[in-house]
Amino acid sequence: MVQYNPFSDEVMKGDPLPIYKQLRDEAPAYYLEEYDTWALSRFEDIWKASADMKHLTAAHGTTSAHLMTKVQPVTPMINNMDPPDHTRLRGSFRKPFAAPEVAKLEPMIRKIATDRLAQAKDAGGLDVIHEMTAHVAVTVACSISGLPVEDGPFLNDLVWRFFKREEGHDGATNAGMEAMGEMFAYFIEQIHKRRASGPKNDVLQTLLEFEQNGEKLDDESLASHLAMLIIGGSETFPKTFATIAMRLWEHPDQRKMCIENPDLIPDAYNEGLRYDMPTQFLMRQVKKTVTFAGQEMTEGQNIMFLYPSGNRDEREFPEPDKFDILRRPPRIMSFGYGPHSCLGVNVARLEGKICIEELLKAYPEYEVDLPNSERLLTEFVQGYWKLPITF
Repeated sequence: MVQYNPFSDEVMKGDPLPIYKQLRDEAPAYYLEEYDTWALSRFEDIWKASADMKHLTAAHGTTSAHLMTKVQPVTPMINNMDPPDHTRLRGSFRKPFAAPEVAKLEPMIRKIATDRLAQAKDAGGLDVIHEMTAHVAVTVACSISGLPVEDGPFLNDLVWRFFKREEGHDGATNAGMEAMGEMFAYFIEQIHKRRASGPKNDVLQTLLEFEQNGEKLDDESLASHLAMLIIGGSETFPKTFATIAMRLWEHPDQRKMCIENPDLIPDAYNEGLRYDMPTQFLMRQVKKTVTFAGQEMTEGQNIMFLYPSGNRDEREFPEPDKFDILRRPPRIMSFGYGPHSCLGVNVARLEGKICIEELLKAYPEYEVDLPNSERLLTEFVQGYWKLPITF
């Protein structure tokens, strides 16, 4: 019988995909007694549960640090809100994350990507994460949020420190929580500066004007929302781009297809998101008894959505372990589903399209220096911490 623990070496240091397949086949709703938590592994179950706000709640947190190890207090942020407040706040964010507004970011994204690639020419290569896409992602996140773009490298450092794990320690570390504290202090400083300087047309201003229960948000709540936006906007894209760069290198025929027909690049990015989703899970808590995968889940229990498992579910995807940029599935799990689906989906797709275009244009025959790559190993997010390529 399959054994699953998100903090085990087998999952964090090995390849969790065979375990996810066992879960789908043997225990699609797997109970972790130590944490009073159910893990859903099949696509359809995760899809349906993601949209179920009648029986499930995000108000008690959505991560392992909130609901399993309980080392991180639940702070107000859009991920940890239920309707109707969640609906109102998300609605107020709609414009800056809508496709027409996001499209205006293209010149900035393309310039950062091309500049980074050009600067690396003499060196004969670069780390596609730290020397390219991390700069793209955090600059865009700061720009949308209303934070100084020049502070991007500082924020990147805090985010990476927050996610770093220690041997033998389940979940977030003390150093990681200190990094989060530094991030909150920085956000509160920026909030005070904005109040002093006056309103602007950005997300920070939207947060300053938002009211919950008839009152404006306090500094800690505002900082919490900004943390979610910066972490979500800066941390995931570099990992997804790194794995897509690697998969195209592993499949030179499909890389050649993208070079000869750049219209296929969005398809390649979408398949890369399906094939190598970095976020291992998000969570909900049960507020009203519900049944998924034949198992009754009761009030106060937690549910994990194992997204990478859903993306490799043969019940949804023919030959799911095959990387195929022509797959074009009608739905994937990588941006979530339902009320809490990814707010930045248009941003991520634009960043991915442009960065792949520019990489293939500048260095179509790049090689991945796999022996010198490094992976980030956490229960929550997996992917490359460092992925050098040579030209």
